[in-house]
Amino acid sequence: MKNILFWLNNARYIALPQSILPTLVAICYASTHSNFRFIYALLPFVGITCAHLAFNLFDDYFDYKKGSPYTREKLIAEGFRARLGKCDYITSGAATMKELCRAASLFLVAAILLGTIIFLKWGVGIVYLTLTGGILGFFYSAPPFRLSYRGLGLPVIIIMFGPLLMSGIMYAACGRVDTMLIYLSIPIGILVANIAYVHDVMDVEPDKKVGKKTLAVLLNNYTSIYIIAALFNFSPWILVGAGVLSGILNTWYLVTLLFLPNSIYLFILLIRFRKNPARQIQPQWWMQPMERWGEIRKGGIDWFMIRWYLARNILIYFCLICIVVMIIT
Repeated sequence: MKNILFWLNNARYIALPQSILPTLVAICYASTHSNFRFIYALLPFVGITCAHLAFNLFDDYFDYKKGSPYTREKLIAEGFRARLGKCDYITSGAATMKELCRAASLFLVAAILLGTIIFLKWGVGIVYLTLTGGILGFFYSAPPFRLSYRGLGLPVIIIMFGPLLMSGIMYAACGRVDTMLIYLSIPIGILVANIAYVHDVMDVEPDKKVGKKTLAVLLNNYTSIYIIAALFNFSPWILVGAGVLSGILNTWYLVTLLFLPNSIYLFILLIRFRKNPARQIQPQWWMQPMERWGEIRKGGIDWFMIRWYLARNILIYFCLICIVVMIIT
């Protein structure tokens, strides 16, 4: 078995904010209740992190078995703008498929063991939540369903990283779920899904060639693609405003609107990508963090990563503001 850092890198730990931030928001909200138990918040935090890493590795495993990495190499040779690097630790021989399956399984077993401890505390209710999340996460790319290959990847992400994850965390931490948290989990789930949709918009043509029917591929029309991009980028802020006006959310949540300009800029970058995908964009201070940028630019994937980072960071900013609001109110 390769060392843990090797597999953390392969499991795309860089994407962990997609699960960690919604988890922290749910924990922070749960902590305001009298029956909150820190240990039962910590256990699912670690368990969800392990599950996220496991599903990322299983995604590589099933994509590799389908032949996607090699197909993308051919597409680049034909002049398509596509990313290389997915499953590169397999294609380079640094790890075998058996080692990949073993690493993914170990992360998943760790998540299941931690979930079992929570089950012993709260009973079968938590099983339904975790089992639903596990099935959706595994069959996101696994046959026979391959949900991400059938245009269902984004709804799955919204459900998994929004209402399912956050209500599960609160239930584990204090044995209850509140309407306010469920409502807040919807814009958070959309912001997580927006990261994947940004990915899909830039990969429309390569995904068509490999037979991956993402939502962007199914739309098959750039006007429709950008209308949906606008919904993903702007609906979270509309939901926050509606939540405040209806009294579900505290007025302080309007502070999240400070980062609406970031979503506007991301939307503009998606439109620019179609017109000039090779155009270099220099990261600005308000777009940070964008770690390992020098390596990314040298590797020739800066065109992809600047948009991916921006989408990820909008989620980070949104969740951090929610946490601060929960602390001060």
